[in-house]
Amino acid sequence: MEQDDIQLESDWEALLDSLEQMLGKRPADLNAVLFLIGVQELGKGIQVFTKEQKQDLMHIAICKVLSLAGIYELEGIDQDGWPHWRLVKKLPSIDLLSQEKLLKTYVIKYFSTEV
Repeated sequence: MEQDDIQLESDWEALLDSLEQMLGKRPADLNAVLFLIGVQELGKGIQVFTKEQKQDLMHIAICKVLSLAGIYELEGIDQDGWPHWRLVKKLPSIDLLSQEKLLKTYVIKYFSTEV
C-alpha cells in the first residue's frame, strides 16, 4: 500500500470516528456517508425517503463533493428545494477502486471545509 493510500485510509477512519461521535452510530461505508451528505445538502432535515429519493440524495452528495474538484457546478434549486448540478469537467476514466479513493478524498475535504 502506498503512503498516500495509508494516509487516505487513516483520514477516512478518523472521519468515520468523528461521525460516530456526532451521530451515535458509525456509518457502514462510503455510501452511508454520501447519503448523510445528501441529506445535509438538501437541508430538509431527517425524514423518510423513497428508494429513488435516496439515490437522488447520493447523487447530490457526489456532485457536491466533486464540485470541490471543479467537476460539478451547482446549476440551481428546483421548486421542491432539490439542488441540480451540471457537469463542467469530464470525469476521469478510472477504475472502481480509484473512483472510491477520489470520492473519499473529497468527502474528507467536504467535512473539513464545508461542515
